[in-house]
Amino acid sequence: MVEIALDELAHLTREGGGYRAEFTRDFEYAPQEVWGALTRPEQLAAWLAPGSIDLRIGGRARLDFVDSGIVIDSTVSLCDPDHMLEYSWSGPGQPERPVTWTLAAVLDGCQLSLVLHLPPDEDVARSCAGWEAHLTMLAAALEGVPIRFPFEEFKAAREAYKARLAV
Repeated sequence: MVEIALDELAHLTREGGGYRAEFTRDFEYAPQEVWGALTRPEQLAAWLAPGSIDLRIGGRARLDFVDSGIVIDSTVSLCDPDHMLEYSWSGPGQPERPVTWTLAAVLDGCQLSLVLHLPPDEDVARSCAGWEAHLTMLAAALEGVPIRFPFEEFKAAREAYKARLAV
């Protein structure tokens, strides 16, 4: 069984009836390398889903989670190459759920910040646990050893987020 420490989870705050979740990860890679993993189709498929992101404000962000049937089809709202990217984690007809990626150079590589804005009716524990799993997949992909979706980590993180939200 996988155990998740509560202090390792995203920072959650109430926002407009929903939640704001901020994840932070440190990588021993330059921001340009992490940016490539966040934006290049061949790298996205290794840790998130097949798709493409048109790296300009107003560009299309499309990700196809083939196994689940979920398709994200939205628009890029912020783009500063190697530094910041934002699009909505939504499909057509769904409420806006912006995700903002920020990369900052640090002494040993790069610090990644992922901020989610979750609407009031969102299953916060499920969404955050899913991102925890995908960030683990991102770390593995950056190391050159892509992994499948870590369901045990997802389940443990979901329970940890449920516990945190119950407080």
